[in-house]
Amino acid sequence: MTNHPHTLDALAAADATQLAKILLEVCSSPRWAATVAESGPWPDREALLAANAAAMAALTAEDLRDAMAGHARIGKPMAGDATSEREQAGIHGVDRAVLDELREANAAYEAKFGHVFLICATGRTAVGMLAALRERHPHDAATEAEIVRGELREINDIRLNRLIDAS
Repeated sequence: MTNHPHTLDALAAADATQLAKILLEVCSSPRWAATVAESGPWPDREALLAANAAAMAALTAEDLRDAMAGHARIGKPMAGDATSEREQAGIHGVDRAVLDELREANAAYEAKFGHVFLICATGRTAVGMLAALRERHPHDAATEAEIVRGELREINDIRLNRLIDAS
């Protein structure tokens, strides 16, 4: 991928309110958005992605909950949300039985962990996401929190790259 300095320049030129709004569309954790904003301006894509990684590593359990709150349940993209629809494209046209299994597995996961099952859905099929959900369900809370942190970082990387590439 090539850098698009105009987008990075636009981010650098944004006032604090504008930048916060842009970053909160990438990740709904206010702490993540503030930490990334404080690390700017970013000379290139790699610096922005490094800021994402550092901010994700520093999030507390509460911050992770804030970040997860911005994500739709797997198998049920948020209506009218282009990002959610795009990221969960792998569920389109899938058998109703698979969607029913996803719904049931999501409910069991949420009952155990107290939050939605979070996975970087981009490029994954519904069957693949269901398999990952079942594989992760037996984890303890600490193990699963670290997996979620990694999935969020990956999602944020995709969204930040898309933001840069949109110019």
